[in-house]
Amino acid sequence: MTTICRFAPSPTGFLHVGNIRAAIINFLYAKKTGGKFFLRLDDTDAERVRDEYREQILRDMEWLGLAHDGLSKQSDRLEKYEEAKNKLIANGRLYECFETPEELSLQRKAQIASGHTPIYNRGALKLNEEQKNIFREQGIKPHYRFLLENKTTAWEDKIKGRIAYEGLHFSDPVLVRADNKSGRGMPTYTFCSVVDDIEFGVTDIIRGEDHITNTAIQIQIFEALLGDSGFKVPDFAHLALVQASAGKISKREGGFDVKTLRAEGYEPMSIINLLAQMGTSGSLQIHKNFTDLESNFSFSKFSKSATNYDIAELTNINQKFLQIVDFSYIAAEGKVSERISEKLWNALKANINFLHEIKEWVAICEEEFRFANKEEDKEFLREASSLLPSNTADENCWNLWLTEIKQNSSRKGKELFMPIRLALSGKEHGPELKNLVNLISRNEIISRLSN
Repeated sequence: MTTICRFAPSPTGFLHVGNIRAAIINFLYAKKTGGKFFLRLDDTDAERVRDEYREQILRDMEWLGLAHDGLSKQSDRLEKYEEAKNKLIANGRLYECFETPEELSLQRKAQIASGHTPIYNRGALKLNEEQKNIFREQGIKPHYRFLLENKTTAWEDKIKGRIAYEGLHFSDPVLVRADNKSGRGMPTYTFCSVVDDIEFGVTDIIRGEDHITNTAIQIQIFEALLGDSGFKVPDFAHLALVQASAGKISKREGGFDVKTLRAEGYEPMSIINLLAQMGTSGSLQIHKNFTDLESNFSFSKFSKSATNYDIAELTNINQKFLQIVDFSYIAAEGKVSERISEKLWNALKANINFLHEIKEWVAICEEEFRFANKEEDKEFLREASSLLPSNTADENCWNLWLTEIKQNSSRKGKELFMPIRLALSGKEHGPELKNLVNLISRNEIISRLSN
C-alpha cells in the first residue's frame, strides 16, 4: 500500500515552528516510504480565515522545499461534507440538537456542581418529531452531534505506543454547527478532516499530541463512515508538543513563525534540520538536503516528552550549515551579491551567522576603509606596513609578513595581532588574518595601516 500523508494547516495565522514541524515529519515519512504528501487547507472557519494567511502558507511551504503532490481546500468541498452528514443521519449516528449555548452552559455548571463530569446529556435524543418542529417554528436552527458508542477506542500510536479511551468519558461531538447562510450548517474540523482523509486515502496521520483526544473521537467517525467498505482507519503518530524556551509559541504572535524567520535570514534547510530532529534521540546532525534526513528518519527516535524550541540553537545551526555548503549554494538564484567570489566565500563563511552578513565583509575587503587607529599603535602599524611583502595575493603572505614583524618588534600575542586586525577590518573578530591580507589590495592595506 502506498503511504499517503497530509499536512492540514488552518489559514487563520502564519505557520509557526510547531505546526511546520508536523509538516516536515509528514513530508519526510512520505518520502522515506516512497509515498505521497498532500497539502490541505482547513479553511471552513470563515470568520478567522484570511487570504493573506492562505498565500503565506503556500509561500512558506515552497520556500522550505516541502513540495506537495496535491493541494485541496475544505471550502471547495462542502458538498462532500453534506453527503457524509446525510449518510451518518441515515445510519443513526448523527442527530439534531436544539439547545442554545446558554442552555448548554447551564447544563455543564449543574453537572460540575453535582460532582459529575460535564458531558452532554443527550437530551436531544429524547425529542420527538413534533417537539423538533416546534423548535423549528421558533426559528431555532439545529446543530448535529455524533452519537459515540460506549466502547473502548484504542490504537497503537507510532510514537506514544498503545493509547485507549472509553467512549463514556466524552461528550457527543458537534460535527455540524447550526445552519449558516448556506442553509445547511457548517461542518466542524473534526468532521471535515475525517471525510477528507477517507476520500484522499490517507494512510498515516502525523500531528501534535494535543490532537490525541480528537483521534479517539475521529476513529469512531472513521468507522461509522467506512462501514464494511474494506478500507482501514489510518495509522496515527502524535508528536510531543514544542515549547518555547522563553515566551509563547503561537501562530498569531511574531517571532516563531516561518515568515519572520525567513525575514531574519535563516536558511530553509537550517529550519528543517532543527525541526526534523528536535525531540529525537542522538545528537543533532547538520544535513545539506532532505535525502540525508530521510535516510535517518525513524519514529523510534522521537521522545514522548515535550521539547524546547530555542532560537539560539537555530542560529547556531544556521552558522554551521553555512560552513558546510558549497559555493554553488549561494551562487544559485542570486542569494548574495555577484561580487562574491568562491575564494572570498570560503574565506569568510566561517565568520557569519547569516548570509546577509557577508555583504559587510565584501565591503570591508573591496572598498576603501579607514579605522581610527589608536595613538599608541600608530608607530607599530607604520613599521608593519613597511615590512609588508610585495605580493599580498600569495597564500603564504601572512606567514612571511608575521615573521618579519616579530623580528622587528617586541610585541607579542594580542598586542601584536589586534592592532593589525582592527586597522584592516575595524572588528575584533572575523576571518583569519592570513585570509584578510589575500582579500585586500596591497595599497589599501598600507593605507589602512598608515591611517
